[in-house]
Amino acid sequence: MAKRKRTANQIVIDRYLKEGRGQGRGSEYQPWLLIQDVASQGLASRIKGWKTNRVHHLHSNFELNYFYLLDWSSIVCDIREQYPLLPLEETLAIAEQSGIPHPKDPKTQEPLVMVADFCITVRQNIGVTEQIRTLRSAKDLQSERTIQKLEIERQYWHSREINWGIVTENEIPETFARNVHWLHPFLNLEDLSPLSESDIRRIATALTLGVAEGKESLAKIAANCDDKLGLEPGMGLSVARHLIANRQWVVDMNQPIKPSQPLVLLANPLVQSQGLWSVG
Repeated sequence: MAKRKRTANQIVIDRYLKEGRGQGRGSEYQPWLLIQDVASQGLASRIKGWKTNRVHHLHSNFELNYFYLLDWSSIVCDIREQYPLLPLEETLAIAEQSGIPHPKDPKTQEPLVMVADFCITVRQNIGVTEQIRTLRSAKDLQSERTIQKLEIERQYWHSREINWGIVTENEIPETFARNVHWLHPFLNLEDLSPLSESDIRRIATALTLGVAEGKESLAKIAANCDDKLGLEPGMGLSVARHLIANRQWVVDMNQPIKPSQPLVLLANPLVQSQGLWSVG
């Protein structure tokens, strides 16, 4: 019996699966769609995750801001973006049974593999669970076609008993996301190269003394630290960002972190143990 000719779409699906896309966890996961595969809705980003230690492919500022919230969260263990709804035959069947047109490639009119924006592994009292979050603008939720596609997603994840939900821009605390954005490049010790761990302890002590007084701006305290310790300009502020990123300095992340102003700490690190200065 002659083999059925594979469609162009099936060839792409087979290639993606062979490449390992949509598979793995943590640092081994590969998103189904890379930023070079599709036109982005806004500024596309490639950013190395704190939790996964891999590069994440984020297709819009909306996705980037939500990613920052996930990467900061203490209960999120893993973040997998652009997670595919496979096999394709299953979403096709849901669409047919629901009387909903399945998403298609606008050029070839072949059915596309649907993707969830984020598959999130969350640590809870009952253990580790998976959650799916789809990002849509509040305006898009007024579209009948958007609702139809979301219904396919809802049924797909419901059949797997996986928590599925929609996130709009109204649920993204912008100040919180901006703060994480500012801190994000400075979590790890290697991000502060060529400083050593002992250098960071020394700088952290000097910075904390200044910040605890609450009289001068963070930028001025950091600049004074650079001068007194013979550091390259900006190193003191980088260490300050490192301390907040590692929660060694505890601040209200819902308030803007402005280097031009004094930094308010929610806990005084001077009265905590020496172990405070271990670095991530």
